[in-house]
Amino acid sequence: MKSLPPRADQLGMIRCHICDLVFQPAEEPGKAVRCPRCAAAVHRRLPNSIVRTWAFLIAGVILYIPANILPVMYTSFFGNGIESTITDGVVSFWNSGSYGIALVIFIASIAVPCAKFLILATLLITARKRSRWARLERARLYRMIEHIGYWSMLDVLVVAVVVALVKFRELATIEPRVGILFFGAVVILTMLSAMSFDPRLIWDDEE
Repeated sequence: MKSLPPRADQLGMIRCHICDLVFQPAEEPGKAVRCPRCAAAVHRRLPNSIVRTWAFLIAGVILYIPANILPVMYTSFFGNGIESTITDGVVSFWNSGSYGIALVIFIASIAVPCAKFLILATLLITARKRSRWARLERARLYRMIEHIGYWSMLDVLVVAVVVALVKFRELATIEPRVGILFFGAVVILTMLSAMSFDPRLIWDDEE
């Protein structure tokens, strides 16, 4: 098996996460290490990474419940109005033949958030236990949820676009409802959770 080069930590080096400068810090007890180039506070590991990630993740899971129970959209045709939840919206768009929009809302509102919850929980539990199980695969999962986090607002955008497009006066009206605010908060909290996780924890204790 090909041997790996020594880690920066083993060489007493540290990397600035702002300007990417790699340097040997002169650590003094009680004083934060600062990058000599950009003066940013530098840490070998993100402080309280696991606790902060759990906090954002649990808050996201809690808010995901009202995001699915409360209506996200109000639709009115010829004076007959109805409020729809995320699931109602998926079913409604699907039954109306708008399969693409239904699929986008289902993936962005149900599949992606649930997958992010499960992946982040797995990363946190295995990092806490300093598990050596499937490190490469876990690192890839982290990069994946970090990447898809930027696209998690798709269904919020879909509702906004639909609301803007469907404005036939006195014939049809579509308006957002409070559920979409909870879902937006869920997206932001899961993004903060992913940003709070330090992926270097996956590789700690590597021989």
